[in-house]
Amino acid sequence: MGFGGSVSAMITSLKNNKRKRVSAFEKLERLQKENNDTLHFKKSASKKELTQLKKRVLKENKSQLIKNSILFFLIFIILVYTTFVFMNS
Repeated sequence: MGFGGSVSAMITSLKNNKRKRVSAFEKLERLQKENNDTLHFKKSASKKELTQLKKRVLKENKSQLIKNSILFFLIFIILVYTTFVFMNS
């Protein structure tokens, strides 16, 4: 019988599938045990500075969202237009 190679590959595959796999939780626990470092910040910000920073970041995010939305809308309109032009040709 000439099926020795396929049976051998199947046995190897089954052996590889039997190996113990490390779960994500075990990896996380090991990482937490290894890294017991704490964060130290040399600079501190006042409440007023934090609120100004928050407002600035929100404003930048809003403007970026508007720019991305306009760009997406323009590309969509161009695609729809070209689709109709080629379908009617």
